[in-house]
Amino acid sequence: MTRPIRLLLLTLSILLGQPALADLLPPPRQVSPHAWAWIGPYDAPSRENRGFRMNLGFVVGTAAVAVIDSGYSPQMAEVMLGQIRQQTPLPVRYVVNTNSQPHRFLGNEVFRQAGARSVAGREAAERMTRDGAAMAATAAQVLGIASLPVPAAPDQLLGPGEMAQLDLGGGVTLNVRHVGTAHTKGSLIVAVAPDRTVFAGDVLYGGRLLALIPDGSVKGWLAAYDALRALDSTVVVPGHGEPGPLADFDQPTREYLDRLKRHVDDAVAKGVDIESAKTSFDASAWKALANFAELNGRNAYQAYQESEAESF
Repeated sequence: MTRPIRLLLLTLSILLGQPALADLLPPPRQVSPHAWAWIGPYDAPSRENRGFRMNLGFVVGTAAVAVIDSGYSPQMAEVMLGQIRQQTPLPVRYVVNTNSQPHRFLGNEVFRQAGARSVAGREAAERMTRDGAAMAATAAQVLGIASLPVPAAPDQLLGPGEMAQLDLGGGVTLNVRHVGTAHTKGSLIVAVAPDRTVFAGDVLYGGRLLALIPDGSVKGWLAAYDALRALDSTVVVPGHGEPGPLADFDQPTREYLDRLKRHVDDAVAKGVDIESAKTSFDASAWKALANFAELNGRNAYQAYQESEAESF
């Protein structure tokens, strides 16, 4: 059985086992002359939201389209592609995976079958290849279906500090830059010219508290944020939250990371144990953000471990 037929059968099985797809995604919002974004809620992935809890996007030139992150499943990617077709008949030539988390790449195969090449950070691609089957199995369990396909390895890889230019025609260009380890290893940001719009992936959070995970780095995340500051942007689309100017994300992202890093660095230097460092971190300025109770203590724990490792 060929891959396109397998993908079609899988999509049909998802359609038969799930509620109608019309409401899976909201209509994409135009954020600049050539760029659109789907703005997701803050919930954890579930069968009810079918994995939609993040921001996704696409950019249209005069010759082609590029997709920014392909969603949590082929089902979601099919809806994305259908909504893109409502805006333009142009071919989807690229899909950029801003990191290696399942909601950023499990829809890749739909766009590959539509003719797109995928672009990812080298470290992100390594994780996709190593853990892709496990992530697909977990996503299938969340969605309440038998299985999801594991996307093929990305076509184009970027290493730390590297950049790729993707020409969509008519002077519309994506400047895709590897900004190191932030929320995850192999984080990419995408600057859209001439729009002065940036898709920042999970380098930026707004409206909900950011999440530190073992695959990420507080120090690297702060450096990635500074890379965003160096760009000439007017609109930034975060991985989670409402688009806006970069200054909108100073408090929920950079200031939180900076305050947390200074706190744990001081605790490690003074020999304060990890539990005391976690409970003494004053994050009251971020208490109103979604997921605060769930994530703040975990973030302090993760940041302390990173600081402690750096001190050896």
